[in-house]
Parts: sequence; structure tokens; C-alpha cells
Amino acid sequence: MDELKQAAQRRAGFGETLKAVAWSFFGVRGRGAHERDLSRLNPVHVIIVGLALAVVFVLTLVMLVRWVVG
Repeated sequence: MDELKQAAQRRAGFGETLKAVAWSFFGVRGRGAHERDLSRLNPVHVIIVGLALAVVFVLTLVMLVRWVVG
């Protein structure tokens, strides 16, 4: 339980979280960067940013298909 509380109190900036999630979408995170992110990023923020980027990605694909087909 203490580990969960510690993880929720991590303080990384929005830019760091966004960058880590964006690079993970492409699957090009290095081992060192991954370990650094594990120690700094708040898991709740990572989930929120991941879901938001997934929605943006899907909406972008839908708009692109509508533009090409329509």
C-alpha cells in the first residue's frame, strides 16, 4: 500500500509525461529512459495522458478516412 501512495505522489511535469507516453506509442523508449520514467512519473497521469492520446489518434484516423473517402 505504501508503494501505491509513493507512486501517486511522484512529481513529473506534464511535458515529461506527454513525451514518455508519446514515445511509448511508437515503442522506441530506451531502457534508461524507461527506468527513469518509472521512478518519476505518476501512474495516474500516465493513464490519463495515454487515454487522451488514444482518443486523439482514433479521431485523427476517422477524420483522415472521411477526408479521403468523402
